[in-house]
Amino acid sequence: MKHSVIAALLGSAIFASAPVFADVPDFPHLETVGVGEITAVPDMAEIHVQVVVTEPTAAAAKQASDKAVASFIAKLKKAGLANKDIQSANIVLQPKYLYQQGKAPELTGYQAGRNVTVVVRELPMLNGLLDSALNEGINRIDNIEFKASNMDGLQSQARTAAIRDAQAKAKAIAGGFGEELKGVWQIRYIEQQPTPPMVYASAKVMSNGVGESYQNAQITVTDTVEVIYRISN
Repeated sequence: MKHSVIAALLGSAIFASAPVFADVPDFPHLETVGVGEITAVPDMAEIHVQVVVTEPTAAAAKQASDKAVASFIAKLKKAGLANKDIQSANIVLQPKYLYQQGKAPELTGYQAGRNVTVVVRELPMLNGLLDSALNEGINRIDNIEFKASNMDGLQSQARTAAIRDAQAKAKAIAGGFGEELKGVWQIRYIEQQPTPPMVYASAKVMSNGVGESYQNAQITVTDTVEVIYRISN
């Protein structure tokens, strides 16, 4: 009876913080959730910018958007960026109408938009590239996503920390009740995706001091592992 009570109490203690395992063991056991967290300073970024223009004709709108994107890409290549780090989306072209009550819609022009995504592998270049985007006609900076070039290594460190956390918790809890761990019965692992810091700003804001907006950016990588241990009978 002693062991059944311990197992029930320990299972209840973590019920609120962990999902229920698919298989519930019929022997004395201890469920633990290990969490690992690693922080790092980003050394690269992915920027998402856009040009949106409105012109009297569809051809003029397309030409204006294409010109801005082509000029920006030329500056990127001149700065040493590789083709694989530059992606420019297909054009979105649509008519613009003026709607007035009691009147038929009036065509006022055409709006063209193109998106460009750039991977900046040398973070000190970021401010200059954003300035180049604005100077070449890009009129929207949607967001900046900070990343680390060694994300696989950071994720591995977080996973190792989560495993050690689960082991330490299990040992401490079992020992506190005078029990011994008798090995692992089940492990449940769900791969985590890191949440990189992002800066959202309009073109106007970015042009007025982008440097101040990403000085203290950090990446936090977390991982979680759920383990069921057998405990002594």
